[in-house]
Amino acid sequence: MTGAEFLAIALVVAVCAALLVGYPVAFTLGGVSLAFAVVGHAFGLFELSFLAALPQRVFGVMTNDVLLAIPLFIFMGVMLERSRVAEDLLESMGRLFGPLRGGLGISVVLVGLLLAAAKGVVGATVVTMGLIVLPAMLRFGYDPRLAAGTVAATATLAQIFPPATVLVLLGDQLSNAYQAAQLGKGIFAPQTVSVADLFAGAIVPGFSLVALYILFLIAVAVFWPQASPAIAREPDAPRGLALLRRLSVALVAPLALIMAVLGSILAGIATPTEAASIGAVGATLLAARRTALREIMRPVIDKTAQITTMIFVILIGATLFSLVFRGFGGDDLVHRGLGQLPGGAAGAILIVMVGMFLLGFVMDAFEIIFVVVPIVAPALLAMPGVDPVWLGVMMAVNLQTSYMHPPLGPTLFYLRGVAPPEITTAHIYVGIIPFVIIQLLCLVILWFVPALATALPHALYGG
Repeated sequence: MTGAEFLAIALVVAVCAALLVGYPVAFTLGGVSLAFAVVGHAFGLFELSFLAALPQRVFGVMTNDVLLAIPLFIFMGVMLERSRVAEDLLESMGRLFGPLRGGLGISVVLVGLLLAAAKGVVGATVVTMGLIVLPAMLRFGYDPRLAAGTVAATATLAQIFPPATVLVLLGDQLSNAYQAAQLGKGIFAPQTVSVADLFAGAIVPGFSLVALYILFLIAVAVFWPQASPAIAREPDAPRGLALLRRLSVALVAPLALIMAVLGSILAGIATPTEAASIGAVGATLLAARRTALREIMRPVIDKTAQITTMIFVILIGATLFSLVFRGFGGDDLVHRGLGQLPGGAAGAILIVMVGMFLLGFVMDAFEIIFVVVPIVAPALLAMPGVDPVWLGVMMAVNLQTSYMHPPLGPTLFYLRGVAPPEITTAHIYVGIIPFVIIQLLCLVILWFVPALATALPHALYGG
């Protein structure tokens, strides 16, 4: 190992250590990388000319049409958080499934699915559902652990189900990595993988995950009925056609918004950025029906700007990190290391997946996307037989667990902040364990049945 490669490894270790201590992600990525560049230059192991590419790369980030979808999708999610869509859906679904044992939990999963597809932001979804659902589940006698785990796991569907912000970022990173991998093979007219491909690839695994959640809740209702009791129907509650009519009214607006956004992307009518603008306008119109826009527009814009700024500052810091890491020859080191693992491509992907899962205990999804994916993805995609869409969906499902598992899963902190006093931290941590296991089972299924992720994008876009 050369001195430069040793510094490349030390750079990654130093960044991870600084993140563990609690330093801000964006400044850690940029500051530590710059310090290592200076040290490397002092020892003659790094050319500062690499940093000359930084302004152009930052300009490329800020003018990237794909990344323009991020603030629009965030605006859509935050605007929907201010409307009463979730409340109406939960009330209607609860009346429909509540009289069944475990029915309220199933209603929560179905409503979470709709909110995930409409919002695409985990934080907004978990706060909304935590405030509305948890008190209701406790009031009707649900076990606190089951209630907390169901809400936390369901909220993280916004991580995997289009138009998830994480999928947009992951799609952009994988697109760059796929092109770099092909150029490294001497293919100068490289194929591309787009955010739309990743959206299409995530739909079937997303529905599969929902199905596994529901099967688990049904099993709990059968074997531990006291944990998820049925809800007594209120005497004046709507029934039959009246209930179905009320449910259809509650479903029309969110379903129309989902179809307009996802349908236009999957059909090739609009790019993700164009579809995001449709979603932003649709969410604004939907909120205008339920509340005064003048009262909510300012806080919605402030929240959107805060989240968007955080993501883009991290992305710029990650760009500097990537430049310095490559300047030390770290990309060649990763290529050699993964290529020498036993099992070929399968062994390399397995090691990366295990590493990402373990990093999820101490780093969130954005940090992993910006630190790990640019390092390992080019090497993995250069290996024979690795489908970029399948790899992207596998990473997305894996990253979803980073939002859920203790001790630093952001969903757990969001939920702890809005949960009733009866819900303890122990309830949340124990309750989430079965759902983390379900997600790992989903990863295993995807490993052996990659068509779950690749069939739909191949059918829609060919290739």
